Amino acid sequence: MPRRPASPTAPPAAPAAPARAPRGERLSRERIVDTAIALADRDGLDALSMRRLAGELGVDPMSLYHHVRDKEALLDAIGDALVASAERPEPTGDWGDRLRALILAMRATLLRHPWSARVLESRVRPGPATIAHIDAVLGILREGGLSVELAHHALHALGTRVLGFSDNLFDEAPAETDPALVAAQARAWAPTLPYVAELAVAATHDGALGTCDDDAEFAFALDLIIEGLQRRAAS
Repeated sequence: MPRRPASPTAPPAAPAAPARAPRGERLSRERIVDTAIALADRDGLDALSMRRLAGELGVDPMSLYHHVRDKEALLDAIGDALVASAERPEPTGDWGDRLRALILAMRATLLRHPWSARVLESRVRPGPATIAHIDAVLGILREGGLSVELAHHALHALGTRVLGFSDNLFDEAPAETDPALVAAQARAWAPTLPYVAELAVAATHDGALGTCDDDAEFAFALDLIIEGLQRRAAS
């Protein structure tokens, strides 16, 4: 009896396809950036990696590189997206009022993303929204009567405040606020550091300066700069 020909060997199973975005949610640069911001808000900026982001999106990590060149390019896009999302207040009052409102609106946006200053201060390639924001600041200054030279000086004086944040004098470690411990430290400082000791006590005791309020200090410095520019422009 003739032998039946052997059945052909079955082809190897195809590798499993990577998880795909839900129907109707195609991968795009905007979706990548929005998801990265949400991830950083939830888990912190240090948790953001291309692999982790791909997992959040349900795609293969390599697919991200069709939309962003690398992580630095992703951070560039995140920073610019944050600037673009800031409210643009209606122009009211004099140029100082308008500048103050614009910068404080930008700060309000950054405060919703506590990690955002780390991204913005590390960028070396400002994106379109960031450049447009700087142009708006310059427009307020120039329309307020400042010369090109004074507007240039103003940008340097404002520094990162243009984008709604400023460098702290010291690091962000919480300061000791127990009045008894502060008083003891102040007594130890008093013989050689009398003014530091004086301020340490005044800034922690109830009824005196109170503890530092970052928003109040930011606004105070911003007002000082604007008032100085107004005096210089009027001279």
